[in-house]
Amino acid sequence: MTAEEYYKQGNNYRQQGNFQEAINCYLEAIALDPHSPAVEAKRMLDDIFNYYCKDMYNP
Repeated sequence: MTAEEYYKQGNNYRQQGNFQEAINCYLEAIALDPHSPAVEAKRMLDDIFNYYCKDMYNP
């Protein structure tokens, strides 16, 4: 798959609420294309998790 396809698949997972799979797809897209829009999408999810799930990231 291409970086664009991984990005779109990640967006679909995100819309379904499957955030772990979305992050996995974004990471694949970033690995293939470091300038992919998946960089911003993953950063957005990281910010959300850092805000809502502080205990998960800071045990």
